[in-house]
Amino acid sequence: MTVEIGVEDIEDIALGATVLGTGGGGGPHVGKLVAQQAIEAHGPVELISPHDLSDDSFVVPTAQMGAPTVSVEKLPSGMEAIASLKRLARECDRQVDATMPIECGGINSTFPFAVAARLGLPVVDADGMGRAFPELQHETFNIYGVSGTPAAVSDEHGNTCLIETAENDHLEWLARGVTIRMGGVAYVSDYPMSGKQVKDTAIPGTMSLARDLGHALRTASDDAMDAIRAVTRSSIYGEAQSLFEGKIVDVQRRTEHGFVFGFVDIDGLESDEGKTMHIEFQNENLGAQIDDEYVATVPDLITVLDRETGDPIPTESLRYGARVRVLGIRTPEIMRTDEALDVWGPQTFGLNTTYKPLKH
Repeated sequence: MTVEIGVEDIEDIALGATVLGTGGGGGPHVGKLVAQQAIEAHGPVELISPHDLSDDSFVVPTAQMGAPTVSVEKLPSGMEAIASLKRLARECDRQVDATMPIECGGINSTFPFAVAARLGLPVVDADGMGRAFPELQHETFNIYGVSGTPAAVSDEHGNTCLIETAENDHLEWLARGVTIRMGGVAYVSDYPMSGKQVKDTAIPGTMSLARDLGHALRTASDDAMDAIRAVTRSSIYGEAQSLFEGKIVDVQRRTEHGFVFGFVDIDGLESDEGKTMHIEFQNENLGAQIDDEYVATVPDLITVLDRETGDPIPTESLRYGARVRVLGIRTPEIMRTDEALDVWGPQTFGLNTTYKPLKH
């Protein structure tokens, strides 16, 4: 099924993807504006199902990579990711049939729409993370056998670097180094794949889910949590659940090796009074503990909402004194296989716990 994505839809996708992005994925506001500007100039973008692709279609994902705290200071023009896509197309000697997100979070859910509008391409309603993750090997594409290279990384000065690797883990290492030397934020096209590979390895429907979540939040007349529950209940994810309510009493962040590492501590309010939640993050929220016991970990989603407005709060926007609600959403089955947990389970991020799926 094909639908047209206009300016208002981008508003909803940006908001919903910030819920799914678990605090990361880059600044949603910047990506939203770049995509809306491109759609206003070039017209709506077609959002297509993976099943609308022919098996031999050529699909090239587009994304921003780097530290979220840097991305809010180095604003893109919208052309950087196009440079990466075009360089990859030249290398593969193929005409690109569609682009798609590599993750469902922040700027990386909206930026492909800017690329698509400018180039007249459709966007595939799917991605490779079902949330946001910090590294390029954190993809269902990688987990289920798609090569990440050739890949191209570009910056705002017209520089583009082509990368070819034997292993996808090396793609992350090299592209991260290039990104750091490009000022901490760059724009990447990687995992070029056929339509069949998209259908076999991508997480379907995530852009539609982000749109529906954003619309539900934006039009909610009462409790934001109820709106999120209603949308996730009928999705391939688990129904959202409230994990904790409280006041932020400490936030620590540091930018290191191209990532933002840190934690946030939250003192409980109302039914959680007397308890403390501790959330660790690397760009995205990774694990949440209540009084030193894990209640949620990757790959499940941990998202911090403003307690009054219901707006999702990215990790770079967490502030002392904010009243928040922390929610958890169980990920789709494709993200919870043994092969997937070997790539993005809690122990791969250094968390001293094993993965236990959130209950419905």
